[in-house]
Amino acid sequence: MSSHLILEWLGYLASALVVISLMMSSILRLRWFNLAGALLMCVYGVLIHAAPVAVLNLFIVLVDLYYLKQIYFSRDYFDILQPSTESHYLNHFLEFHKQEIKAHIPEFQLPIPGEAVAFFVLRNTIPACLFIAIPEEDGSLRIKLDFVVPAYRDFKIGRFLFEERQSFFPNCGFTTLKATAGTKSHAHYLRKMGFSRDSREGEMIHFSKTLPAADQKDCPLGPNCNCIK
Repeated sequence: MSSHLILEWLGYLASALVVISLMMSSILRLRWFNLAGALLMCVYGVLIHAAPVAVLNLFIVLVDLYYLKQIYFSRDYFDILQPSTESHYLNHFLEFHKQEIKAHIPEFQLPIPGEAVAFFVLRNTIPACLFIAIPEEDGSLRIKLDFVVPAYRDFKIGRFLFEERQSFFPNCGFTTLKATAGTKSHAHYLRKMGFSRDSREGEMIHFSKTLPAADQKDCPLGPNCNCIK
């Protein structure tokens, strides 16, 4: 294969990565793919002696690195806000994101049962995640929906919910979290969050996570929490 053809394919690959990055709904993935594409395009520009191409894409690389540093190392403020299951905003949120929810968590079904535990995870005061689960008689909490809006899918909310603040689940009276994944991406997310695979039924994979003992603190959802039945 000639060097000219190799350079041509390098340019195609770099362009393809940039195009793919612009199709990503996840900001984190967008930045990584865009970084890879811009880096290859910068190398391509150097090899073909096209200084404007190389300089422009070097600048894009630096911009992507800056924002990736912000994503991974910035300190975010997280909090939990519990609406009623009949909240107008809750229903509006579900309606607005219904296509994304169907694509990533196809097993989720409406309406929300009256006994459901439902709350938003706020990231820097923005409702970035909606969590809905059903208490079961054995003390477990079956997760029906754990939906993070695309702009915040960098695992920080999951780590806050299932690692940093996981003690609030036992403080609400639960011993185990259960979840079902109908897509590979959802199953990957649950494994990253420390869930263990229990069984499989067709395309549906069942997971669980044993919770630590309660630390005797008040429920973080406040005095009006509807978790404990």
